Amino acid sequence: MTKFAALGVALGVLALAAPVRAADTKVELKSVHMCCPGCADAVETALKKVEGVSGVAVDQKARTARFAATDAKAAQKALDALAAEGFHGDTGGAKDFAFKDDSGVKAGRVKALTVTGFHNSCPGCVKSFREAIKDVKGVTGDNAKSKVTTAEVTGEFDATELINALNKAGFHAKVKQ
Repeated sequence: MTKFAALGVALGVLALAAPVRAADTKVELKSVHMCCPGCADAVETALKKVEGVSGVAVDQKARTARFAATDAKAAQKALDALAAEGFHGDTGGAKDFAFKDDSGVKAGRVKALTVTGFHNSCPGCVKSFREAIKDVKGVTGDNAKSKVTTAEVTGEFDATELINALNKAGFHAKVKQ
């Protein structure tokens, strides 16, 4: 047997013995709240801490976060980590992972609603928060302050519509009970 033939056989045996790894799950999140470099850094840091996540790329201007996950379970952990930091995004209709609806919002109209847990590290975050809720019919005000992750929204409005508007703007928020 020639050296090349022996090498080919050896490589073939190694290839068969090597564990087969499924292709990474590619994730692109759109409409993530990132009003400033600090927000973008927070998104990147949260994703890089998740085991099974690699290739993190955050684009503040485009408000996107891209990453690869070893599988759907790791992708879900990444979304959960972002939500824990107060960020939300559009997964493009992914079937195997999604941001959980853990807001605790109850359907119906309210005169005030206290939301908590949303990312709010600077005056730009407050501006983005207010921009997100301004088109919710019946909202008349809020007491959001920079670096405070709880705010009361007032008026007479649909509570679910308010949470949906915040999620759409890239904020993950919960209703304070």
